[in-house]
Amino acid sequence: MKKDKDIDEMRSEYTREDLGPGVRGKYLNEYKESHNLVLLKPEIAKVFPTDEAVNEALLSLIKLAKASVEPSTNISG
Repeated sequence: MKKDKDIDEMRSEYTREDLGPGVRGKYLNEYKESHNLVLLKPEIAKVFPTDEAVNEALLSLIKLAKASVEPSTNISG
């Protein structure tokens, strides 16, 4: 069986009709579920230039907040 030559080769140009009907937002929900994008103010981004730096700072803050809320085991009196 001989294949059609047009199927085996890519065209130099495609039109919108060649691509079929598009669906706006087709993968939006899946994208939102798998990505958690947070925009930082420029002054914060200067201090924390990487996602690792932001995560480390936030984890430290969480630990500090938990430690200040938990009851102390040291009883003096």
